[in-house]
Amino acid sequence: MSDKPVDHRDAPAKAERSNAPAEGARTSLAVVGAGVIGLAVAWRAAAAGYRVTVIDPAPGRGASWVAGGMLAPVTEAWPGEEDVLQLGEESLRRWPGFAEDLHAEGVDPGLSRSGTLVAAFDRADAEQLDVLARYLRGLGREVAPVGGREIRRAEQGLSGAVHGGLLVPGDLAVDNRKLLDALRAAALRHGAAFVAEQAVTVEPDLVRTHSAERGFDTVLLAAGAWSARLHPELAGRVRPLKGEILRLRARRHTLPPPRRTVRAVVEGRPVYLVPRDGGELVLGATQYEAGFDSTVTARGVRELLEGAERVFPAVAEYELVETAAGLRAASADNLPYLGVLGDGVLAATGHHRNGLLLAPVTADAVLALLAGRPLPPHAEAARPSRTGSEERV
Repeated sequence: MSDKPVDHRDAPAKAERSNAPAEGARTSLAVVGAGVIGLAVAWRAAAAGYRVTVIDPAPGRGASWVAGGMLAPVTEAWPGEEDVLQLGEESLRRWPGFAEDLHAEGVDPGLSRSGTLVAAFDRADAEQLDVLARYLRGLGREVAPVGGREIRRAEQGLSGAVHGGLLVPGDLAVDNRKLLDALRAAALRHGAAFVAEQAVTVEPDLVRTHSAERGFDTVLLAAGAWSARLHPELAGRVRPLKGEILRLRARRHTLPPPRRTVRAVVEGRPVYLVPRDGGELVLGATQYEAGFDSTVTARGVRELLEGAERVFPAVAEYELVETAAGLRAASADNLPYLGVLGDGVLAATGHHRNGLLLAPVTADAVLALLAGRPLPPHAEAARPSRTGSEERV
């Protein structure tokens, strides 16, 4: 299976025709949650002719708002997670067409095709990347191991202490905030309604909110880390994982940010640097159990800055623009829950670190279910009915 994204310029019209509600079908959809997953589904469903209502107290301002924007299934992969990699690669191939469709709606989602550079800070980290490279080559994936001198030629400004790394040309990146604004604008353009309320209870065919009299044919639960609180079948299966990000900006006398996404392992700790327009740079990769606490800690800021500075020293002189934390929706096996729950409610949650990456494939799968078709084969491993023995605990 190739890593190269393919052209989907004819996909929107075909998708809308095949996913349009059949005569007499249920056509009213409530989307609970307005992160990247909920907004992507809302846009695609509204464009296909469904009457869509999105329920969220702060649309587009959850974990997706503080994401790094990497679309990188290859560099996120690890042995034992072949289903995660397959789903991610399927979605990556759809991303160029997905972004082009959004651009045609009148808003640029900020897609970058520059690829990813994975840097190892010392010999132990380089050995870990060798394991990853061998695994990926065994799966037929495109990845190029490089030494320290070559990696510094590929990306000026990297520390002389960087021992080596991997070049992954097929990875993409997206400006997450441009993307969220684009998705919401596109959904509104096709008639989706937004209700700034918190869903309290989810039942078949009904979302009870402060306006409890409003009824819907179908409910999609896409509430991220809060999904486990909204449906008993997800209780204990989706949990919040806290992640912090920093946004920095180059100053006039400093080196510009890297041209491509740089992922690094510094003494066993991951860090990523994702360039943005206007000389901005996003740093991230902290991840730990903290319940629903979304405060930014001094430790998290220190770890991100120290890790980034050791890989790309110029960040020490950058302006610190923003600190933020988000709550990823984690599952036991890093696969999302995608499909029909026992009472007929649809689930699209538990995307962990891959919500942005999996938005296209998730939206297409939900549209297939709405049109009465089965879950696509590439998404079958993510079915909510998979048993606990199938999930890695």
